[in-house]
Amino acid sequence: MEVRRTVPVKLDVTDEQADLLHETIGEFLWAANYVVDAAWDGEWAETRSSALHEMTYDEVREQTRLHSNHVQSARNRAVDALKSVVAEWKNGEYASIPTFSSPFCEYNQRNATFHDDHAVLSTVDGRVTVEYALPDRARDTPHSKYLHSERWETTGATLHYRRGDFYLHVRTKADVDDPKPAENGTVLGVDLGIENIAVTSTGVFWSADELNHWRQEYVERRKSLQECGSRWAHENVQAVGRKETGRFEQYLHHIANDLVAEASESGCTVIAFEDLTDIRDRMPDVRKFHEWAFNRLYDFVSYKAEERGIQVEQVNPKNTSRRCSSCGFTHEDNRPSQDTFRCQSCGYENHADYNASKNIGYRLLRNQTGGEGGAPVGVRLNTGMLNANGVKPIPDSVRAGVHGEGPSL
Repeated sequence: MEVRRTVPVKLDVTDEQADLLHETIGEFLWAANYVVDAAWDGEWAETRSSALHEMTYDEVREQTRLHSNHVQSARNRAVDALKSVVAEWKNGEYASIPTFSSPFCEYNQRNATFHDDHAVLSTVDGRVTVEYALPDRARDTPHSKYLHSERWETTGATLHYRRGDFYLHVRTKADVDDPKPAENGTVLGVDLGIENIAVTSTGVFWSADELNHWRQEYVERRKSLQECGSRWAHENVQAVGRKETGRFEQYLHHIANDLVAEASESGCTVIAFEDLTDIRDRMPDVRKFHEWAFNRLYDFVSYKAEERGIQVEQVNPKNTSRRCSSCGFTHEDNRPSQDTFRCQSCGYENHADYNASKNIGYRLLRNQTGGEGGAPVGVRLNTGMLNANGVKPIPDSVRAGVHGEGPSL
């Protein structure tokens, strides 16, 4: 079967190259947002690629210095985003017109040439040759496995800029045999939620309080501007949306960095998340914003983990919140409140999100006895006492606290 993998590669660029890449990204984002604005008529959005090509291609080519394939890629990104919004409207759900603010730019085989240790990229002023900052080839990393293998074909890449550096997320594909489930390895289980956006099986909590607070502020500001009804207000709604999206993503990047560092420092080879498909159907309290945040966090963790050679997987979340991570007994009464897990069979008690994160980690691995009730293998846990006051803040960090096991475990 065909398998696709994306490998993040840090780029080593000169100041002159960096300026050109910044300009190219800026014009690419302008082009994508121009297509969105052209598609929106005040009540509905055009989503046909052919129609939007006729409406925007010549103007974008005239107003920018982008390669023709960059213009087409920007339009395709806009079309994909618009189709997603229209689909939600048809389902009776709220969705705002998309805006592109996160710095990125698409490349394919027509406007870039990819090599083992460098790439030649089109910019607004010719092509530049950018060197890859790669780990030792002798090490077992995604770079050595996918970039340096004749088996894997490079199909394109997305250029990103974050925290002062450029990264090229190189897309590859290959025909491989059906993968076998992992049997060994050390897993870090991660539970996602509304009050605590992420909780690991090592007992680390990241609170969602600040994220939810920002979200509420944004909703109130957007509502106030929309009530004005003027063109100025409409433009400001879009500007506020771009600013808030960047703010949310920066916060999620911070959490993703901490999660990957936690996995690395704990010696984990795999990070396990619950399957995010249809999460709003399974969890009625999850809103569209939370679904977006979970998916963005998963995406951020995925590419950051790949840089350290750590795999990221999703598992079936069924009963992970009701199953006792100590004895395996599953019952809805095991979770008497949002925060509390208390097993009705063995008496094990701990924070409900922490219990769920261990179950998510367990689900990825085989048990020592080969059955559901056996002792799990290779899930990284924490030691020490559970803080009786719940979440314990850690200064200067979005980590909300650390929980552990009682002495009996």
